[in-house]
Amino acid sequence: MARGSKGAAAARKRPLILLVDDFADNREMYADYLTFSGFEVAEAADGIEALDKAFALRPDLIVMDLSLPGLDGWEATRRIKDDARTRDIPVVAVTGHALTGHEKKAKDAGCDAFLPKPCQPQDLLETARRLMHNGALAPEER
Repeated sequence: MARGSKGAAAARKRPLILLVDDFADNREMYADYLTFSGFEVAEAADGIEALDKAFALRPDLIVMDLSLPGLDGWEATRRIKDDARTRDIPVVAVTGHALTGHEKKAKDAGCDAFLPKPCQPQDLLETARRLMHNGALAPEER
């Protein structure tokens, strides 16, 4: 594994995904699907909580809504990618910002993948597995 969280990730039995979305229904839907698919899931409802949990938990992947109250997902992603502790964690933008240029803006902020809402849980699962393939192994690969 490439990042400094090697010890923390190795101690987990299943890969950990940090799911960041200000709508509880979205968090619940994705968390249930990802948990059923073999992942551990931590949740955050805003950008500040996302940063706190990213630094404390060092997840294997972060799913980031870009429209968040307070500190938005664009800036939270920039801060995650600017910090040596978390810069190697893949970030997937899952957002309603699907207009021309938003995907480029998300990637410029540090997102490794971009999925417009509404996003099917299976599409998120496939993207998560693809991005984690070179780091923590996805559940079906263990």
